[in-house]
Amino acid sequence: MTSLESKATTFLGLHVPGDPGVFPTVWDAWSAKVAVAAGFPALTVGSHPLADSIGREDGEKMTFDESMTRVRQITAAVDVPVSVDIESGYGQEPARLVDGLLEAGAIGLNIEDTVHSEGKRLRAAKEHADLVHGLREAADAAGVHLVINARTDLFLRQDGEASDRVDRAIERLKLAAEAGADVLFPVGRHAEADMRRLTGELPLPISATVAPDQADKAALADQGVARITFGPFLQAVLTKEIETLLGRWK
Repeated sequence: MTSLESKATTFLGLHVPGDPGVFPTVWDAWSAKVAVAAGFPALTVGSHPLADSIGREDGEKMTFDESMTRVRQITAAVDVPVSVDIESGYGQEPARLVDGLLEAGAIGLNIEDTVHSEGKRLRAAKEHADLVHGLREAADAAGVHLVINARTDLFLRQDGEASDRVDRAIERLKLAAEAGADVLFPVGRHAEADMRRLTGELPLPISATVAPDQADKAALADQGVARITFGPFLQAVLTKEIETLLGRWK
């Protein structure tokens, strides 16, 4: 078995602007094994499809421990780097989050700035950066360079005026970069010009979540994206296919 530190190093090296790593978003051991068998070198675990797989809703309606139970099953089934969406942190302290992820065999995380347990408020930019810093310190103390993907929901939430939203996202994500993030994640759909601004002005690799049946890897690569994941959309596409197949038997 490859060590966690080696997996983390390998995973971070796959984030290449202009030649993005594609890390399918999975939710259980079966989907993980399918993705690895298809030739992908690393995986992400999405909170939304994972919650669906245990009969919960997204938005921290499952607990951190429930999430880690599923992550353990995934990492036991495949020997590739696995990064996990931990939403806004489930109200846990950074050390608890890092310890739980490492114990479950994960080598990376997404951390977002929407606080689900507090009325879905948006963390202040410095507050979110402080959380990123806490996670980095905890990972350093544990001896594994967890790959931290710092996410902002400004675009997803459409907070504030659209005219300066890109500026505010850049400011927010630069703070996260200074705090110890490895990757930056301005989640949402972006016009090409906005994505080029984000990849051009931010100091770290940029992550994008797209629908696997609609987006184009070459276009995202041309825009400077370094990481591609599917969020809930891979599971959604498969659900439609399953419904079509089952519909033949009604």
